[in-house]
Amino acid sequence: MTQNPVCVTDLNTVQLQELIARMGEPAYRARQLQHWVYQRLAGSFDEMSDLPADFRQKLVQETRLHSITLAHEVTGGDGTVKALFTLADGKTVESTFMPYPPLSGRARQTLCISTQVGCPVGCPFCATGQQGFERNLTPGEIIDQVLYFARRMKDRGNGAKNKRDNSITNVVFMGMGEPLANYDALLQAIEMLNSPDGLGLGARRMTISTSGLVPGIERLSREKLQVGLAVSLHASDNALRNKLVPINKKYPLEALIAACRAYCKATETRISFEYILFEGLNDSIEQARSVARLLAGLDCHVNLIPANRSADRHFKSPSPEAVAAFQAELQRQSIFCTVREKRGLDIDGGCGQLRSRLMNEAHREPRSVRP
Repeated sequence: MTQNPVCVTDLNTVQLQELIARMGEPAYRARQLQHWVYQRLAGSFDEMSDLPADFRQKLVQETRLHSITLAHEVTGGDGTVKALFTLADGKTVESTFMPYPPLSGRARQTLCISTQVGCPVGCPFCATGQQGFERNLTPGEIIDQVLYFARRMKDRGNGAKNKRDNSITNVVFMGMGEPLANYDALLQAIEMLNSPDGLGLGARRMTISTSGLVPGIERLSREKLQVGLAVSLHASDNALRNKLVPINKKYPLEALIAACRAYCKATETRISFEYILFEGLNDSIEQARSVARLLAGLDCHVNLIPANRSADRHFKSPSPEAVAAFQAELQRQSIFCTVREKRGLDIDGGCGQLRSRLMNEAHREPRSVRP
């Protein structure tokens, strides 16, 4: 079986240096190559004009520059961009770019990135959860989602007066998959995105979302990272959370909240809880009070998310009045909370929705999907 050539973005700095040494090239070539990949955002080896032609030819023969290719892209009326990428083995993952207007200071340009093909957790309201789990992404496949949008923004912003307004400001690992179930690849990707030799994105501008893998939270608390942590809560009692977030059967709320309290203490950082509101399921005032009791004394922020549109009648979005009442009750109980602004509604911007739609269309009538 033919083995795929190594992908440059799959390598950390030491591994890249070792590769360059095996090629018989001087050590400084690794720094040059990294600079072209992460700072100059090269889309091909041909763009690397200060590298000798024979070295570039070696790279073409022995490596791949990037590990993903664009398969499909849609743009919403609010500027949200949903992209579906094809991996080397033909599998697909999606990412989302979400621009937010400036409230004070510069605009926010947030990327929502996938860490797995499909997802092993199986939340019934989530399009990705219904696709099943196929495999983990490599570090390069995670990184390349960010680099794709960085190149896209650079190309479209060349005429802008303020270059900083055309760069990525935040990365959230909240796309397809459970990030903490792909821990090592996730950590390598974060380290390279954060490194001054990589993309140079501040650690505090990256957030990991988890459905509640307690061992992963405990392991993350021991890392010397300043990344944010967001926990998908969605219910304040085990009976309901078992249905909404099946991993709760393995790591129930008692274990999860204890791990979150220990995380806050060890890292001295605030933790976020994501709470998707479903009409008639978890949006009552009593449930808001139950959430407040569960999180009492914990340094946290609750992010309320009205449910995305869904064909499943069991997972409808509550009325704006119900959302406002739930938020007001949490605030009365001294829980800091905000309501997430919905983005990309006209392009099915929720996790896994684009991939699910294209998979369903392909199943009905096979066709090629062009960029």
